[in-house]
Amino acid sequence: MAVRFDVITLFPELFAPFQTVGVTRRAFESRAVDVHLWPLRDHAEGVYRRVDDRPFGGGPGMVMLVEPLVRALQAIRADQQAAGGERLPVILFSPAGRPLTQSRVQALAQSAGAVLLCGRYEGVDQRFIDAYVDEEISLGDYVLSGGELPALTLMDAVARLQPGVLHDAASHEQDSFSDGLLDCPHYSRPEMLTLPEGQEMGVPSVLMSGHHAHIARWRREQQLAITARRRPELIEAARARGELSKQDEHFLSNLPL
Repeated sequence: MAVRFDVITLFPELFAPFQTVGVTRRAFESRAVDVHLWPLRDHAEGVYRRVDDRPFGGGPGMVMLVEPLVRALQAIRADQQAAGGERLPVILFSPAGRPLTQSRVQALAQSAGAVLLCGRYEGVDQRFIDAYVDEEISLGDYVLSGGELPALTLMDAVARLQPGVLHDAASHEQDSFSDGLLDCPHYSRPEMLTLPEGQEMGVPSVLMSGHHAHIARWRREQQLAITARRRPELIEAARARGELSKQDEHFLSNLPL
């Protein structure tokens, strides 16, 4: 089953190059992730195709109007129905949304998809949000010019989880957050690296040992150490879920932070 994304945007031209480069292009070329772009101005009325107006109560900036958004959503619903698909939830990218997590990405990657609303200006008229938006998502505690970059981020994260997209199907299982922790460090050739400044840097000897159990334990301890130092709340969450072994807890208890 394909994951369908219907994207309501003022800047559809931002999306085409993204779908043709990198390893994730396989997901888009095969339609494992099926992207439909809906330029919002196509659903605005009048000579100027206006999609925004000044906010009631005064203040800076402009607010996206309800009517063009409703017409765009109605067109999307009609297209989804004609294609025999199900009614997809509407996601708005907003600083007020819940932070995007790997678990949410995994759930979307196994779903039928969503309607992605890329806001602009000061935001979307709250009445549209109250009536039609099912979920608000944020990339973090900062503000972007619009929802296009978050939409691209979400689609990239979902695309790489589709079967056949990554060269090694197990690659995403070792990603940061896939098991609730940050990823361990990775190394490749050459075994000994000499930097232009003359500093020599080698590869941890355990990775050259060929001892798979030792390598697995080293990687696990590196995950624990990096996560404990940079994102300690993830350690607590893993502990609450019962995902830390006695060996993990022993390592953490002796870890200098």
